[in-house]
Amino acid sequence: MFFKLLSLAFIGVCCLALSGGGAAKVANADDVYSESPGTDGNGNFTIGPNYTIDPDLTDLGNPKGRYFEFSMRLADSRIFRGDDSTLDPKKDVRKERKIFVYIPAAYQDGTKAPVLVSHDGPSRMNLIRNALDNLTISDEPNRRLPAFIAIAVQNGGDDSYGSQRGLEYDTMSDRLARFINDEVLPAVLAHPEIKAAYPNIAFTDNPWGKAVMGCSSGGAAALTMGWFRPDLFRRLITYSGTFVDQQDDDAAEEEAYPLGAWEYHSSMKLIENSAKKPLRIFTHVSEHDNRSKDLESTYHNWVMANERTAAALKAKGYDYRYVFSRATRHCDKKVFEHTLADTLVWMWRGYQAD
Repeated sequence: MFFKLLSLAFIGVCCLALSGGGAAKVANADDVYSESPGTDGNGNFTIGPNYTIDPDLTDLGNPKGRYFEFSMRLADSRIFRGDDSTLDPKKDVRKERKIFVYIPAAYQDGTKAPVLVSHDGPSRMNLIRNALDNLTISDEPNRRLPAFIAIAVQNGGDDSYGSQRGLEYDTMSDRLARFINDEVLPAVLAHPEIKAAYPNIAFTDNPWGKAVMGCSSGGAAALTMGWFRPDLFRRLITYSGTFVDQQDDDAAEEEAYPLGAWEYHSSMKLIENSAKKPLRIFTHVSEHDNRSKDLESTYHNWVMANERTAAALKAKGYDYRYVFSRATRHCDKKVFEHTLADTLVWMWRGYQAD
């Protein structure tokens, strides 16, 4: 573990929606929610060059939850059908995308569960499952995770410009957030096998109870989902985030964001020049991440992009955590094994279940 979380303080205050670095508050349809996560664990951290797997990310023999897998046909989607005009016909598009769901043993059927959506599923799902098994029942209150339901969503296929994955992850819009919220989450709740095991399963409507995680373009997508729809997703985890100019040149969004996700931190300085949003954000980059020696003029230096993104989050006063990992590369497995438990604990600080 590379940091130790201190005690949590909870404050119940009736309020309207508010973004802030101390107490995060939002008015829900059913209730008024308030949390006070504090600032412990916020800021910039450097780790490495030696890495070990956190024991909380291993199988410690604790009770296991239920694991489900099903597919969604792209042709049935209203949002990502796989037939966009911007797609390169030479790049393959999946006919179906797989959805992987883990419901921890600590979840009680009928309660409104928080959720963690992970892009590029099922990558790192094994670590998330172990974290849930171990940390939802932790003897350390300051390290205990809520019993969130983990949902890993497969991308639509291929990568980079002209691909379905690139369309989903690198486009500066609310489209992916709507797809996850309006199509994937209801599909999980309605799946017959899941409904048979948990007849009263439900997800929270509280956006502070909805987290998103991803690496590379999936990391950029996590930030973009919260940025464009903070009313839906507010806890964001990005590893080796692709905050570079990876958006398709013929995308309609190019008019508003000509350099794609590079605009978060440079050129228009989207983060610094926008009103502060109610978000909690983890970012990471590796020392030898993609194109780490590239000039700024390429708009494709991952290290530069992530350092600038972290600086922008700090300048704007966000609750953020930025990790720089020495002697590692893009989406390095060693980084996840070393940090993910602590990342999840920090991300869920202050959360109060429905």
